[in-house]
Amino acid sequence: MISAAPGYTSTQALQALEEVAAAMLPSDMSYAWNAMSYQEKAAEGSGSLVFVMALVFVFLILAAQYESWSLPFGVLFGTPIAICGAMFGLWVARFFSASYENNVFAQIGLVMLIGLAAKNAILIVEFARTEIERGKEPVEAALAAARLRFRPILMTSFAFILGVIPLILASGAGAEARKIMGMTAFAGMLTATLVGVVLVPGLFVVVERYLTRRKHPAPAAGTVGEEAEP
Repeated sequence: MISAAPGYTSTQALQALEEVAAAMLPSDMSYAWNAMSYQEKAAEGSGSLVFVMALVFVFLILAAQYESWSLPFGVLFGTPIAICGAMFGLWVARFFSASYENNVFAQIGLVMLIGLAAKNAILIVEFARTEIERGKEPVEAALAAARLRFRPILMTSFAFILGVIPLILASGAGAEARKIMGMTAFAGMLTATLVGVVLVPGLFVVVERYLTRRKHPAPAAGTVGEEAEP
């Protein structure tokens, strides 16, 4: 049995074995993966499909919750910010260790970030939607929601961010997997929290103005421009 050396991932170990096999094995011999290595190779390249399915399920759940096909976009448009922050965190971490790469453990963290980033956006969009139904304008409703939900978002988000720090500092067997998932969640959630509290209200206003079609009451006769006839 061959295992990855300290500081290297299982993906790098499999790539090294493939290179050695291609260089050393005769042309009439081949090789096959088994157990966990087989599962890892079989799942290779399926991350994009998982991301798409996760986004679809989150969209359908939000559409059912809000009874609207447009409002979920105000929540999901903030998700790429979290993913970009996670990828930037992994890129920075590679200056300290080559094991921080976009492997299956990082992809698990990215899927988790979709739900976590959406959770913060829901806190703002839900209250802003309520304010719209009470008669406020989209900008006024978004600002009120951002002010009211600011501290709850910071409280829950930083509690989670601080909670994954032990994963980043993990050591021992399986530490590399925990470090990658921890760094993905840490960087992505930090970015989503700092940027999302500003971005999500703006996205809500855009969706409310240009995608959501609401029925507004017509002005009473004789109140706009001219008096009503007796």
